[in-house]
Amino acid sequence: MRSAKDFFRPLAVGAPAPVREVPFRPSRMIHFFDPGNEKMAAKVPSIAPQVDVLLGNLEDAVQADRKEAARNGLVQIAKATEFGDTQLWTRINSLDSPWALDDLLTLVTEIGDKLDVIMVPKVEGAEDIHYVDRLLAQLEAKAGITRPILVHAILETATGVANVEEIAGASPRMQGISLGPADLAASRRMKTTRVGGGHPGYLVREDPNPSDSDAPRATFQQDLWHYTIARMVDACAAHGILPYYGPFGDIRDTLACEDQFRNAFLLGCVGAWSLHPVQIAIAKKVFSPAPADVAWARKVIDAMGDGTGAVMIDGKMQDDATYKQCLVVSELADTLAARDPELAEAYAAAEKE
Repeated sequence: MRSAKDFFRPLAVGAPAPVREVPFRPSRMIHFFDPGNEKMAAKVPSIAPQVDVLLGNLEDAVQADRKEAARNGLVQIAKATEFGDTQLWTRINSLDSPWALDDLLTLVTEIGDKLDVIMVPKVEGAEDIHYVDRLLAQLEAKAGITRPILVHAILETATGVANVEEIAGASPRMQGISLGPADLAASRRMKTTRVGGGHPGYLVREDPNPSDSDAPRATFQQDLWHYTIARMVDACAAHGILPYYGPFGDIRDTLACEDQFRNAFLLGCVGAWSLHPVQIAIAKKVFSPAPADVAWARKVIDAMGDGTGAVMIDGKMQDDATYKQCLVVSELADTLAARDPELAEAYAAAEKE
């Protein structure tokens, strides 16, 4: 059996030491773009300051005959762009594809110093992460990378969901996990062709009216992804990594997108994918605590002092458990405000009201 002490030793001679704790950086939106698309590539300098994470996508949305162009495009963009506080991620091709190895060999050696996170699709177990972990260490050593590139897994298969706890704890490189609803739906044989979101057929119906059995009965649409997101959030929390909602495919339905993102936020997700510029503002709004909530959280923290005991504030009891909840909101607000001056101003104004 391998010693637990070995977990935080580099997997290759000359590779950087693994991180002990995943750094929390704002990642409310992971904005996808095709680096092989010249029009999208030209917009990178203007979009980068608007997003927390910019992700060069090499996988499913890129046709097979354009894989190399996308990979080379990402290398060129990374070398030519100063990203500032914006993180640069990439989604490589799946590990069972003929392109994944070249993705890693090229990107780490060419732009590894600029890549923050590598997103790995269709992860089914810890063995997938172990493979990427060792290979990244070897490539980092070869390229002289001084800080480890982190790894993000996508839950896209039933097997991956069944093994989500071991995936979350497979490596110190693990940064987080995203829900991949479309491939997951196919893997589970779910009868939906939507990419994320609910379905009008997945519902509950109120009981019949005892005095009028023919009266209309209200129905309430349910969330197909609630179980998976909750399980993913628990696995991530247990291992100190970050959970994300994935894509919402109906670009035009901004209201439903906002609802779905908010459900994920309330359950514990820190961000979501944005597939179109219109979704950037939605993610920014939803995954930033509301100013009124931040003001309330800070009011409770101030009243609780060291966080022990119980106090009554505006007729509501607050104790150590609510104090911890308020710390989550307040600390997130502080982190986001440090990056977003408008948000900082809104939080300060709310506290004065």
